[in-house]
Amino acid sequence: MTVALSIDHLVKSYGTLKALDAISFSVEAGKVTALLGPNGAGKTTLFQILTGLFVADSGQVSILGFDIAKDPVAALKQLGIVFQQSALDPDLTAQQNLVFHGGLHGLSRKESTSRADRWLHSFGLKESSKKPCRQLSGGMKRRVELARALMTEPALLLLDEPTQGLDPKSRKELVETVFSLARENGLSVVWATHLVGEVVDADTIIVLDHGHIVGKGTSAELLARTNSRTLEDAFLALTAQSREGLAE
Repeated sequence: MTVALSIDHLVKSYGTLKALDAISFSVEAGKVTALLGPNGAGKTTLFQILTGLFVADSGQVSILGFDIAKDPVAALKQLGIVFQQSALDPDLTAQQNLVFHGGLHGLSRKESTSRADRWLHSFGLKESSKKPCRQLSGGMKRRVELARALMTEPALLLLDEPTQGLDPKSRKELVETVFSLARENGLSVVWATHLVGEVVDADTIIVLDHGHIVGKGTSAELLARTNSRTLEDAFLALTAQSREGLAE
């Protein structure tokens, strides 16, 4: 088994608040791993560490075998990222946003343009590729951001609440696109969300609450563990147990 991401006893605190409390898990290559948690669970802090924006207090993060603390350039080179907030330049076209991103990562203009056109076509954006991004719908912008994240052909894709603000149809389309990329292209995915319905079919679901992993497994395994009928019920049960433990 190839491990795309390995997290070992990761700790991050802000003063007396421990945002991540010695969490450990791994992500198998070519699989979709969901990081499911309510607001304040620690998902954003974890993503900030994974993307090199924050440094952990202790613990280890390795991406495709590269330690992010010892070899950050090689580790971060493996990543494609879709942030919670849009990072597109609204005045540039979809194609220009992608080509510019490719250039920042050392691709020639010819190669950047070729990859941009390929991904935009793949995501049904060929007819809109020359429009300024401010003229695109929310769902189309998210597909542009996903295409941009894939420009560098990453081994691991990080998605931080990627469907925020999308209508149900656009949300469904984005979910289907990402799962298809993992199944057909062997892309490894970590999907952080608080929306249970998006990640029912994930290969592994990690439930995070108050900086602790309170559940891990497939949907079926979490249902069995909590004697629940739906994943949402299982999620609520696991986070309720976590808070009861903290209150004791």
